Amino acid sequence: MKRYYTRACNFYYGNLSKELVKKKKSISLHQIKEISFDHLEIITRKSKKKISINQIRNLSKKLRKKVNSDIKKINSRKRNFSNLNFKKIPNILGVLNLTPDSFSDGGKFNTKKKGIIHAMNLYKEGADLIDVGGESTRPGSMPVNEKDEWNRINKILKLIVNRIPISLDTRKSKIMQRGIELGVKLINDISGLNYDPKTLKVLKKNKIPFVIQHSMGIPENMQKNPNYKNELLDIYDFFEHKIKLLRSKGIKHNNIILDPGIGFGKSLKHNMNLIRGISIFHSLGFPILVGNSRKRFIKEISKKNDSNTRIGGTMASSIFLMMQGVQILRIHDVNEVMQGIKVFSKLINN
Repeated sequence: MKRYYTRACNFYYGNLSKELVKKKKSISLHQIKEISFDHLEIITRKSKKKISINQIRNLSKKLRKKVNSDIKKINSRKRNFSNLNFKKIPNILGVLNLTPDSFSDGGKFNTKKKGIIHAMNLYKEGADLIDVGGESTRPGSMPVNEKDEWNRINKILKLIVNRIPISLDTRKSKIMQRGIELGVKLINDISGLNYDPKTLKVLKKNKIPFVIQHSMGIPENMQKNPNYKNELLDIYDFFEHKIKLLRSKGIKHNNIILDPGIGFGKSLKHNMNLIRGISIFHSLGFPILVGNSRKRFIKEISKKNDSNTRIGGTMASSIFLMMQGVQILRIHDVNEVMQGIKVFSKLINN
């Protein structure tokens, strides 16, 4: 049977969006009048068709029912959680890597003093959450044992978790449990909850919000010829299957975030298609997180290989993602991205 997917497109932002929503010429994204859309792309594995929202009534009864169901999810209001405010777009997840080998800042902040200062600075600069990690999962990295990972983050976590809101970037259930006991507000597992079979029990027991990230393979091999039939639809199906699995395991809450995993088992082509088509994931009904900051696709496009000077590519992709309604961006250079967003928003609203 033919499977249909609905992608909201042709977005408007700011005052123009509010005006169009008021006139019922566009549909708001999760009840935020400042961002809306007036076209849809109806996609199958073999075709794409772009229509205006006024043409929905011309669809077959079965397809019209499917599209309207998807629009209901896209338009539905998102409840705030984990210090994230879904009445604004985007929220910022600041990156604090307490590792010696992360791809762009390994060894830069992995002492207690430097780590605390950087976390506080990221928060002051506008990050809504600080994502703390003690294991590098860059392409080619090797696993870190549980004891070493916890030793890297333990002292700093204890000193900042009650001062600023913290997300914990880990694949391991015992690290998650310890972090939750300290007071972290979000679990960010890059493995899509697949690495540690005990993870689901920890999430269910604690009822904590979490991120489901798509990743093909494991860090050691994920960039060795990644292959998809259709990366956009394959990853959509992955999320849909994962949500069904979570429900079957008794995790009923909706405090879930979806991350398509830019750079995690994806070629440049895959990453570009994911970013271009990112708004398809709105029809799953959950907030979207994208980690675009300093990623390899910027180097591959710009032909520059310095991961510490990818702010231009980070900023360009951040504005694009914001204009597609992405609710959360995972960012290293918080001050610069916040500055760019403020200037862009001011220009577009006058």
